Amino acid sequence: MIALLRTNSINNHFQLLIKELDKDLAIRDGDEHAFYAQFNKVDTINHVVVAYEGAIPVACGAIKSFSTDTMEIKRMWVEPNYRGQSIASMILKELERWAIELNCNRCILETGNKQLEALSLYPKNGYHIIENFGPYVGVANSVCFEKQLF
Repeated sequence: MIALLRTNSINNHFQLLIKELDKDLAIRDGDEHAFYAQFNKVDTINHVVVAYEGAIPVACGAIKSFSTDTMEIKRMWVEPNYRGQSIASMILKELERWAIELNCNRCILETGNKQLEALSLYPKNGYHIIENFGPYVGVANSVCFEKQLF
């Protein structure tokens, strides 16, 4: 059974999971990895969800303030052996609940066009593609999404 823990970016299990995420992204992004990596710093992320199967950390995700009413989804990752069990959707829904508790009515995110799992996950959970925002404007390999929470 999957259990979710709300924590912050200092959490050791979160740190271990995002190391795996970064390894995967380095392969997928290739030469563009350094560009994307600069936007994935976790020192300013205070809202993290880690998923556990028993005592084993298997997935994570986070939200970061983008504006007064909007949170940005960051650092979503599910260990490969645990994919296909809706864990990412569970994390996403918990992050959305947390965003609402923080008085935000919208979540946005950026993912890469090589991250096929993400491109499937977000529309399945009510997100729709929007114009690229912030540092991703004009970046051909970026795909940005949005969801109105209420």
